[in-house]
Amino acid sequence: METKFERLEEFLETLKGDTYPEVPSEPHTSITREMVNRIANLSGLPARAKVLDVGCGQGTALDCFERRGYQAVGVTLGREDVAACRAKGFWVLEMDQSFLQFPDKEFDLVWCRHCLEHSIFPYFTLAGFTRVLKPGGWLYIEVPAPDTACHHETNRNHYSVLGKSMWIDLLIRTGCEMVDTLDIRFTVPAGPDTYWAFLCRTRRP
Repeated sequence: METKFERLEEFLETLKGDTYPEVPSEPHTSITREMVNRIANLSGLPARAKVLDVGCGQGTALDCFERRGYQAVGVTLGREDVAACRAKGFWVLEMDQSFLQFPDKEFDLVWCRHCLEHSIFPYFTLAGFTRVLKPGGWLYIEVPAPDTACHHETNRNHYSVLGKSMWIDLLIRTGCEMVDTLDIRFTVPAGPDTYWAFLCRTRRP
């Protein structure tokens, strides 16, 4: 009889066709640079801080982290993105955000910009993020808001476009303390759009 884990693995396999390359584009590039600067100013991360970029795309944030002297590693399921990042000299692994293959308490910062909405179980995924963070480590989450002119909830590989209060509660449940939240508002050809950004710290023991 098929186990529940085998059924989960089969289901995840069916979703691989929903993955697409994340080519750098606006406003994503500008927002990324702004948010990296914001985090650096608020967190006071050390010069050689260890950073994990979850859903790294083709390396926009990795470039910002390396310019600051951080030790950054990226993970993504997109093979084209892996190849593009490695061609630029970045350390990137093909890995599922929900099953991170890193030791506990490995990173000073986990950065996850526009990737968590692709998780079929974000509570579980967030628990994995906090597991690999050092006590007092930093977590940056940015997700699209539902029900804007862009209708992110209808994107073929957006499985978790939740309300803002739900995201905050999930972050708290997984051991985070909210440090800063930001509504990023702008207009695209389809109309007004909004992203929600959450900067958190893991609780110290």
